Amino acid sequence: MKNLKIQINISSELYSKNPDSSNLGRKIINKSIEMINEIGFESFTFKKLGAEINSPESSIYRYFNNKHTLLLYLTSWYWTWTEYQIVFVTSNVTCPFERLKRSIEILTRPVVEDTSVSFVNEVLLSEIIFSESIKGYHTKSVDEENKKGCFKAYKRVVQRVSDNVLEIKPDFRFPHMLISTVIEGAHHQKYFTEHLPALTDVSKEEDSITQFYTKLVLNFLPREKT
Repeated sequence: MKNLKIQINISSELYSKNPDSSNLGRKIINKSIEMINEIGFESFTFKKLGAEINSPESSIYRYFNNKHTLLLYLTSWYWTWTEYQIVFVTSNVTCPFERLKRSIEILTRPVVEDTSVSFVNEVLLSEIIFSESIKGYHTKSVDEENKKGCFKAYKRVVQRVSDNVLEIKPDFRFPHMLISTVIEGAHHQKYFTEHLPALTDVSKEEDSITQFYTKLVLNFLPREKT
């Protein structure tokens, strides 16, 4: 996707002013990713962000009501971008098993920077997703935010890959549970690899996480025809 310029469209529920509509907005996104990755979401504030980008704190509030909505925006951006990748690598593939394998690879492999969107560092953003995104929906307001559509991007990714599972095995009862388990489990394994290695079996010599979850999913499905 290096030579493909893409437009990431995020639900208007997640911002007061579209940050992609101005240089300041793009700077807010770019620097907030760097700062949250460096100091953590709890320590991150709009006051600190304003100091880093030489902009009044009040200017940031024109884009986001608070740092929680900013985190939801970043999470939605990541999953919308992930969906683009899945569509890109599977669009001309006729074999459902191959489409599923490619989708799982996108969901579990290490993220590489995508030059099609210059103001977002996808590698740093993925680190935030692994370690911080759960804070976006483990809140008292999750049901209300879900009704507003704040988690649509994540649910679209799960639905797309779940549909692929059902294409292979139409009577499978747990497609959404399976795919959401793959996603969340892969994130945990990546985090464990960096911080709690005794909880994982990841090998630096091979893409163990992708191999594990590919086998896990395929074990639930009919054997691929050869």
